[in-house]
Amino acid sequence: MNRAEMLPAARATGVPHKRVDGRQKVTGAAQYSADFTAEGLTYGFVISSTMATGRIVSIDSSAALELPGVLLVLTHQNRPELPLEDKPYKDMVAPGGSPFRPLWDDRVWYSGQPVALVVAESLELARHAAALVKVRYEATPHQTDLSEAVMSAVPPSTEKGGFEPPPPARGDADRALASAVARVDTFYSTPAEYHNPMEMHGCTVVPDAQGRLTVYEKTQGVGNTKSYLTSVFGLQDDEVQVIAPFVGGAFGSGLRPHYHLALAVMAARELKRPVRLTLTRQQMFTFAHRPQSIQRVALGAGADGRLQAVIHEAVAETSQYEDYCDVVVNWAGQLYCCDNVKMGYKVARIDVPTPADTRAPGAAQGLFPLEMAMDELAEALQMDPLDLRLINYAERDANKNLPFSSKALRECYREGAARFGWERRPLAPRARREGHELIGWGMATGAWDAMQNEAAARAVMTRDGRVKVSSSTADIGTGTYTAMSQIAADALGVSIHDVTFELGDTRLPKAPIEGGSWTVSSVGSAVDVVCKRLHNRLVDLARQYGGERFSTVGRDSIRRSGARLICGTSADDAIGIDALFSRAGIDELDEQASVKPHEKQQAYSMGTHSAVFAEVRVDETLGTVRVTRVVSAIAAGRIVNPKTAANQIAGGVVWGISMALHEHGQFDHALGRQMNHNFSEYHVPVNADIHDIDVLFVDEHDDVVNPLGAKGVGEIGVVGVAAAVSNAVWHATGKRVRALPITLDKLLG
Repeated sequence: MNRAEMLPAARATGVPHKRVDGRQKVTGAAQYSADFTAEGLTYGFVISSTMATGRIVSIDSSAALELPGVLLVLTHQNRPELPLEDKPYKDMVAPGGSPFRPLWDDRVWYSGQPVALVVAESLELARHAAALVKVRYEATPHQTDLSEAVMSAVPPSTEKGGFEPPPPARGDADRALASAVARVDTFYSTPAEYHNPMEMHGCTVVPDAQGRLTVYEKTQGVGNTKSYLTSVFGLQDDEVQVIAPFVGGAFGSGLRPHYHLALAVMAARELKRPVRLTLTRQQMFTFAHRPQSIQRVALGAGADGRLQAVIHEAVAETSQYEDYCDVVVNWAGQLYCCDNVKMGYKVARIDVPTPADTRAPGAAQGLFPLEMAMDELAEALQMDPLDLRLINYAERDANKNLPFSSKALRECYREGAARFGWERRPLAPRARREGHELIGWGMATGAWDAMQNEAAARAVMTRDGRVKVSSSTADIGTGTYTAMSQIAADALGVSIHDVTFELGDTRLPKAPIEGGSWTVSSVGSAVDVVCKRLHNRLVDLARQYGGERFSTVGRDSIRRSGARLICGTSADDAIGIDALFSRAGIDELDEQASVKPHEKQQAYSMGTHSAVFAEVRVDETLGTVRVTRVVSAIAAGRIVNPKTAANQIAGGVVWGISMALHEHGQFDHALGRQMNHNFSEYHVPVNADIHDIDVLFVDEHDDVVNPLGAKGVGEIGVVGVAAAVSNAVWHATGKRVRALPITLDKLLG
């Protein structure tokens, strides 16, 4: 036996592995929802409302239906019978209120609402036919301006699965604010931001002769999609299979089923033929989006900088039919130590589609004003912004009155500041310039919850020693395939190349929706457990059928070496897995496991934290802003794959820069229509906008958050970035811009 076989397999986790699915993606082998095909495939095109609110008076489809190859024009007048009550339409993450039902009746709730579906033999024909369908409307008064609706805002519905009010007030924040030596009390606003991942939402629905459906859908949760379809269309569990092996970005937009899915299923069942329906880029602006908000933050402190009052109140938009709400204000009561805290959250109903979870929902928009206000307070106290945060560092979560399971935020501050060079920052604004550019440095704190949900996984080992691990989770570009393969490899004691991970299919073991940064925590824990059980089964076989040496050594002495098991150094101390299976009379080993959060977690507050440092250069004449450098220091427990994790954080930083400087859904309120529903006018960063992004992970051990000690990094990367950039802009120019995005007109005005 050679020395290499005697050595244990190198650890797979904690190593910057390249993506195991990378080759499939760069060669085009990866199939997305609109890549799947079937015999007799047809194509759908959605007709969108051109008015904000009112009713449909008539729909004339005759010209479209006269075209050869046009198969169906589906409207509210000829749609199939559907359930009357709300419950069947409520998916697993539906907010309070009444879910939207496409083609339900003649009512128009918002501009861009689907009012008809054309299905034809080709996409080009369907789109042309859609232009021939004549829809007449009767308009009614509408309201799309949050600032005009803010006075009618109310607390959201608290029905099951809906809104949880912020924690009750602590102390007397109003009185403490009035008596504080230094005070900040002002309003901030964030605009609507729209989901625009590279892959637009779409699906391919394939019915069989018995009416069973195979649905290829862009989704973050195949189980949620299947549950929605069986409920809405009255199908049995075995009549629907949902498949989503690859998702071209989702960021929360794929958590809920959207209108295209129900429309495609209606058409496929009506025609008894496969239907592919993909939304246009313009139609991507007609559903899920981050809600716009107006927020008041008031902070009061003593001369020593210690917070004496924290008030955070927010109003955000929701639709007329659902009570969507984000956790916007709670962070103000958790992030810093203060005895007098008051938080409030309301929603204003306006005539827009229901908002949806958008990367770090609530925290992204809620921490922006809080972290700007902390800098404004530091300015009033003539104190370094980092020093102010350290003075008010929270050792416990005061909202829950619980200790943190781990919190390495101090280390984030220290290591991030050192990497950035924060000690060289002048206190006064407008202190540094190069040529015509003013240079500013800003920072902010980020926070996000660390959560675990119940998840299941299966592991099957074949005679060649290879293992196929599976769970119905999703990979929305985060690297789930890779991280799960790494976790499985370590649990089995093998190379990552001996593991194949499968996901995105309702035939696989149940997993939660991929969102909230809990996939590694939840599914990863299930993968770890099932693979350890499988390895133990293999060891049991070796002790039973491997011969005398295997039966006499301790269990810990038996380990994998490729396709063999070894228990010593001689030739008699090894047996091939193929031979072992033959002796045992089996062809494979199969194990399943389900993992739930444990009770110990209830005694702690669990979260991820970050410190973000940003450098900007502002052209004093033109008002243009360049973010030239960002350092993001992250505390997220055990990092399974530093390469993909750093990729996640860098992507979050890009989105945070976009939030600070670019993204802004702009409405013509007279028409109730969005004006910039395209990529030429809805600005997002391009390569020229992004410069140096430095990501560092601080050491953080956590044996409470889950068996792996991993917290997830999908959300924490974006949180705090917009505030850090905004604070840097102030440091460069001396001007505070409290309404995002920061555009040149706001700096020059």
